Order: sequence, then C-alpha cells, then structure tokens
Amino acid sequence: MNELIKKWKAEEEIAHIHGWDFSHIDGRYSEDTDFPWDYRALIKKYLRPDMKILDYDTGGGEFLLSLNHPYENTAATEGFAPNIELCREVLLPLGIDFRPCDNPSAIPFENGSFDMIINRHGSFDPAEIFRLLKKGGIFITQQVGEDNDRQLVEMAMPGVPKQFEGLNLAQQKAAFEDAGFVITESGEAFRPIRFYDIGAFVWFVRIIQWEFPDFSVESCLENLLKMHEKIQCEGFIEGMTHRYMIVAQK
Repeated sequence: MNELIKKWKAEEEIAHIHGWDFSHIDGRYSEDTDFPWDYRALIKKYLRPDMKILDYDTGGGEFLLSLNHPYENTAATEGFAPNIELCREVLLPLGIDFRPCDNPSAIPFENGSFDMIINRHGSFDPAEIFRLLKKGGIFITQQVGEDNDRQLVEMAMPGVPKQFEGLNLAQQKAAFEDAGFVITESGEAFRPIRFYDIGAFVWFVRIIQWEFPDFSVESCLENLLKMHEKIQCEGFIEGMTHRYMIVAQK
C-alpha cells in the first residue's frame, strides 16, 4: 500500500498538459463522448471559406487547425500561459491572428469583426460575443456543465460545492437571448467517465483542478483508498460528464 501511495503522489507531482493532451492516461480511463451533436459538424454546417472566424480559448490551437479554414480569415485567443506560448509558436507563423486574452468580457478585437465565433469548453460573455459578431453572425459553443464529474468530486472530496453554478443549458440559453441572440440549435447531455486506477484519477484531477479545489493525495487519502477498493472490486470508478451546446445568431 505504501508503494501504491507513492505512485499516486508521483502522478500528482508530474501532472502537466501540453495543449489539451490526455495521452498520459490512455487506457487507464475512458470517457463517452457520444453526444447527440457533433461540434465539428455544427461548425462545418455554417462555416464558409470567406468567413472571418475567431476561436476564443483555443487551447493549443489543435482543433482550430483541424478545421483547415483559410489562415488569413482565422483568429484565436488563449489565456492559459503555457498554451499562449504554444499558440505563438504554432499559430502566428501561419498568419493566424493570435492574441493573448484571459478576460471573456474584454476580447481585443474591434466591434463586428467576425462572421463566426467558436468556443469549446472556454469562458464566454454573451454581450461581448454580440459586440464582436457582424449582423447575422453565428456563435457556436460546446460547454462543460455545472454537474460535470460531480460524482467523482463527491467520492474524493465530499461536500465540496459546485464551482460553476448556473452553467446549464436552460440558464445559458436565457442569457444569450437576453443579450439579443436568437438560439437556432441547442442540446444537453450526460455521459459516463471511468477510471481504472487511482493514479490516473489523481493525474486527471490535478489537470482540471478547478473542479477539485485544494485537492491533494495527502488530504484526500482516506477517500482515495476507498475508491481504490472500489476499483479492486468492480474494476473502475465512474462519474458523469455534463455537456451542453448552443448555436446562437446575432
């Protein structure tokens, strides 16, 4: 058991991410991403080559580049320091208009700059998006909801309150409508996420620490041991992811 705990603490120490790459725990966890919508397909449904597009909170730019949109019509922002450097290295040489930004209410572009703004799992402000879009412009987002991983949070850290109250489809649709948008498509889904060893769980938690505030192996050890026993008996521990999608038109 002492050796096992050492391994968990080692995962805690090495936890880092390059862009949005979870390959370190490949095969040690699984996440069902079979949502009723396809984020890429939604974007492609509306996107034309002549459109000016912004990817707010682009991460490392991996998804944006996969769209193969003309670079001269492409812009991106990112606020996480390691990813900012990555974007500078990767996106700027291509001619993509990349600008650091960590404030969704103050995005450094002029009014009416874009035909489309996309945002997957990043912060947003409906009023600021409205300002940036041209008339008839489209905003497409897939978001992590307030109940994401709640069962796992409760296993490891019982009683910790939700960190993002209000991030659900009903309330966010209302916020966009209040900002002047028309909702053209929307959806919400809950899907299973499983971990097959606690080391993988520890690494994952340290990466998305905003859902598990003040987590450490030491402070949560008793509950981690219970979770380990559950894996020994059942083969995994399971929670649920929470996602919602909105397509809104100015």
